[in-house]
Amino acid sequence: MSATVDVAVVGCGPVGAFAANLLAKAGLSTLVIDRDDAPYSLPRAVHFDHEMLRLLEDVGLLAPIADLIRATDGHLHIGADHGVIRYLSAAGKPKPFGYANDYFFYQPELEEALRAGLARYSHAELRLGVELVGLTQTEGGVQLRFAGGDSATARWVIGADGARSTIRKALGVKLDDLEFEEPWLVVDAEVEGPITFPPLSGVPAEADLQRLSVMMCDPARPATIVPGRGKHRRWEFMLLPGEDDSAMAERAGDLVRPWVADAPHHIIRAATYRFHGLVAERWRVGRVFLAGDAAHQTPPFFGQGMCHGMRDVANLAWKLAMVVKGEAGEALLDSYQTERDAQVRYVIGKAIEAGRYICVLDPVEAAARDARVRAMAGIKTAAELIAPLVSPIIGPDAGERFINPPIDNDGRLLDAVCGGGWRLLATGKADLTNSAERVLDRLGARRLIIGRDIGDFEGWLAGWFESKGATLALIRPDFYLAAVGSAGEAFSADIDRLGAAMTLAVATVPTTEDVY
Repeated sequence: MSATVDVAVVGCGPVGAFAANLLAKAGLSTLVIDRDDAPYSLPRAVHFDHEMLRLLEDVGLLAPIADLIRATDGHLHIGADHGVIRYLSAAGKPKPFGYANDYFFYQPELEEALRAGLARYSHAELRLGVELVGLTQTEGGVQLRFAGGDSATARWVIGADGARSTIRKALGVKLDDLEFEEPWLVVDAEVEGPITFPPLSGVPAEADLQRLSVMMCDPARPATIVPGRGKHRRWEFMLLPGEDDSAMAERAGDLVRPWVADAPHHIIRAATYRFHGLVAERWRVGRVFLAGDAAHQTPPFFGQGMCHGMRDVANLAWKLAMVVKGEAGEALLDSYQTERDAQVRYVIGKAIEAGRYICVLDPVEAAARDARVRAMAGIKTAAELIAPLVSPIIGPDAGERFINPPIDNDGRLLDAVCGGGWRLLATGKADLTNSAERVLDRLGARRLIIGRDIGDFEGWLAGWFESKGATLALIRPDFYLAAVGSAGEAFSADIDRLGAAMTLAVATVPTTEDVY
């Protein structure tokens, strides 16, 4: 590896390891450091959604974990009267994104697969047991200083080093407090048998309690029961006013016992947390970016914490690759916070909204809450929480995640056939202007006509284009919709505007301004 790497990633948890795989796949020389010698041995994150499977498939790492994850059916919220107040589930419904909405995993297994993936790349280096103590930015790069006197230099740095981020502190970045903080006890156990629930009312006939994340909004003690992969199960218990963290951790067995009846079980972890809503005020300082918990922290009520971080680096990696290769100017990188900050704040806001009604401890107020939530119209699945992206490099009516349906009777999904990168999907001839075609060429976009180049086995693509009144869709490397429209000058003008906003290189050879 050269003396100066393209990108250094600080922190090799799931977000950092995934970032490194993306960057290495794009051909960038990548250094990953972590202060620990091995992945954390106990589960922390346990849930991801269909978008994460799509991202893992994109870096060729879904197959190694396919047998280690468990598809589940969504979220069920139970009120003070032990009746259903909210049901968020896609159980039995079509899968336009190709996968189930919710999956549970065991974090040490995921981290091992992500780290093993780096061995595929000679230009990716993983250094463990290395502690960052400081950094210095110059005009052309960043010098990282490690404990013991060693150092490394990178053109760009991603700080994915967790909630207590050394990178964030070194940059002097403050956190915007979204004014939610509640103490909870998290208990993980291996259970030989099903979870036992108290009598509940209003549970939909198709709902399998063993396959749902169940939120007990009981003012006596709010709690969450989470299905895991294999025998792993998780409970989250709200601590009540006056309860001591360490004393409650010692009571973990007593709190779990009513839920396991006579099933043999073994508690593997009990830890107290403060569930926060926090977002970094700046996600980029010069050549350094924040991602994952270093950039934001969310209450876990929709299981989006790690998903946020993986979306961060999926958004950032392709932009860094274009800049490093001289295909775009550095101004493209400003879209990272613009796009992700708003999307993250929206989802965290929804999690805080849920947390505030979940954490009600007054019985009278809880009864009123139950009635209010039951009458509330809102999202039907947690997947609907993910708001579209908005930025100058997103066209009108675009920004949503594009679908990933099966396209033939073998069940192959759109991504598997089309591959990653930029794609222009069309229902017929595109008829774009020469300038728009040049933008697509600079992006390396594949042109694919539905019915000629790819199938539409279940009609999902035809239905999607019909719902938009469109014939063309430009898909980004992170699978978000960059532009949508119909053949002609209007769509071409949108592509031209996106190209200008991305500060694309105007020739195949980078200009002086685009290189380091």
